[in-house]
Amino acid sequence: MTESRSAEDGDGRHDSVWRHFAMAGLIAALLVPVSFFKPFHLVEGRLYDIFSTIAPPLPPQPGAVIVAIDEPSFSEVGQRWPWPRSLHAQLIESLRRAGAKVIAFDIIFSEPSTEEADRALASALGPDVVLASDDVTTLLDQGVQTTRVNPVDPFLDAGAVPGVTSVDLDGDAYLRLMPRGPDGFAAEALRLAGTPVAPPPEGALIQYFGPPRTYPTISYYQALDPETFLPPGRLRGQTVFIGLSLKAATSADTGAPDTFPTAYTLTTGNLTAGVEVQATILDNLRHGLYAVPVSRLAMAGLIVLSALLAAALCLRGMSRRAGFLAVLGIASLLVGAWALLRFGRIWAPPALPVGAALGVFGARFGLDFIRERQLRHAVSEAFSRYLAPELVAQLARDPSALKLGGERRNLTILFCDVRGFTSMSERLKDEPERLTTLINRLLDALSGAVLAERGTIDKYMGDCVMAFWNAPLRNPDHPLRAVRAALGMMEAVGELNRTLRREEGENAPSFAVGVGINTGDCVVGNVGSRWRYDYSVLGDAVNLASRLESLSKEFGVSLILGPATAEAVRDHYVLIELDRIAVRGRATESAIYTVVAPADGRADPAVAELEDLHPRLLASLRAGEMEDAARLVERCRTLAPSLAGYYDRLAARFARIA
Repeated sequence: MTESRSAEDGDGRHDSVWRHFAMAGLIAALLVPVSFFKPFHLVEGRLYDIFSTIAPPLPPQPGAVIVAIDEPSFSEVGQRWPWPRSLHAQLIESLRRAGAKVIAFDIIFSEPSTEEADRALASALGPDVVLASDDVTTLLDQGVQTTRVNPVDPFLDAGAVPGVTSVDLDGDAYLRLMPRGPDGFAAEALRLAGTPVAPPPEGALIQYFGPPRTYPTISYYQALDPETFLPPGRLRGQTVFIGLSLKAATSADTGAPDTFPTAYTLTTGNLTAGVEVQATILDNLRHGLYAVPVSRLAMAGLIVLSALLAAALCLRGMSRRAGFLAVLGIASLLVGAWALLRFGRIWAPPALPVGAALGVFGARFGLDFIRERQLRHAVSEAFSRYLAPELVAQLARDPSALKLGGERRNLTILFCDVRGFTSMSERLKDEPERLTTLINRLLDALSGAVLAERGTIDKYMGDCVMAFWNAPLRNPDHPLRAVRAALGMMEAVGELNRTLRREEGENAPSFAVGVGINTGDCVVGNVGSRWRYDYSVLGDAVNLASRLESLSKEFGVSLILGPATAEAVRDHYVLIELDRIAVRGRATESAIYTVVAPADGRADPAVAELEDLHPRLLASLRAGEMEDAARLVERCRTLAPSLAGYYDRLAARFARIA
């Protein structure tokens, strides 16, 4: 019998392991097609931008010096663009005298200018000069037409070499792809310098070495007179690239001529001049620093491998140890992708492998969570036959709460009682079902107002509701929330009365409530015996809240606030003092308040006048100045019709005294 049971357990574990790895395989199978989805390649491109700028490999020394056609040069030359080609001829002669080995213009001279200027430039050109050319692609109905735009023939006849400056931008307009043509601008400059290179593999990515102006740069006007502006030998043996490099309007938002977003645009927000991009391509070719992406087939293998490794790490479920291994595994994938790029010049985008691992970890966590919820639900179902559902839910979340005791905490307590419910019960004593339906509808409306303000409903005592705030979850603004809940209760009761009148006519029952709210220190926790207990509150603050609720009928108002609650919400509501009552534990009497209007109600002249007159009324009453108090009562009753019941009681008090 034991051997049979062991065999069954072994088969169960085997099935569980098989399903676990099958889940990992399914996740990998869902992600592999994404790697062939071209729009997703933009995500991989952005990741390449980030990874390639972390401790990038640098060439031993920059392969080119840039002569920048920049703002200082425009100021010194004093002419609008394009400049006379005779000026470029002077530049070539100056660079040769300074010892430049190769001179490359990232400027397309595709149209003739003046005969004299073109003749001057042609006479300065030679086999040490590269002139930019361009491939223009045109979409036609019958296909794609590519046209080569070369420098004018006299310049090529003079010995200058054309170099294609065209580049292919990614879908997000970032420049990442290495140009593959053997006659590219940078490739031709290397060939003239005596360092011919093979074209990069298809899909190779440019490795940038820094933000704009990373390469050594001198201004055009300085290169025109290197003896004056440059140190001796500064350009000797150098490859010199000449092109536009304007600092103005080179942000990613505004753009500028011949500038491109690069990997460093993500962090700097600036674009890189095309001439500096060509210098970067030169060093990529010269030192083999470009990155070669792995094939899509290899990418699929990495996705599957990551999913299976993640499955192996969480085979026994998501525990703390598995969570640590999951974080370590994800970090390893990211660091591995960077290391492969940094030292192997191979780009294996980590997005999908990491996504596969996270998918497996997340799926296993989700399954474990569902199983845990099912187990807790089963336990809750069993215990709910003996304990309150709220307590069962708390015990399911925190088994350590399964003990008597509590903690001292500052709370706001609310008591709400239904006015006239006893007489209504007498009238409906022969209709218990209707009475039950009515009280349930009323309690539902009152409870909704409490829950809307994140209160905790302690208990229902017949037609009375007790609730509190700031436990078990903390609410820093608990007095304000309690007052808002009380006002919401009154609105809910009014809406219920209107609904009942629509349903039953003018003879429908009408509800009214009285609410007392107090704030103070209480003991909150599990109160009762070891056989039965409830999560509740104890303390004098609770007793005072209950007393305030009962006083609301005596004072003829729907809401009474204790002193601490009133002080906490004074900035949010217009309050008036109703009276002063004796509070247990205090030698002096404490003021109690009711709400007149929201704080912005002070803009109403009637509210402002009431707020001014009412304290004078109470002062006159306490000083025994009955004539003045009677006059103020009449005025206040006019200003606040909603408090007419309260002022009627004050007037009756005057009558008794008189």
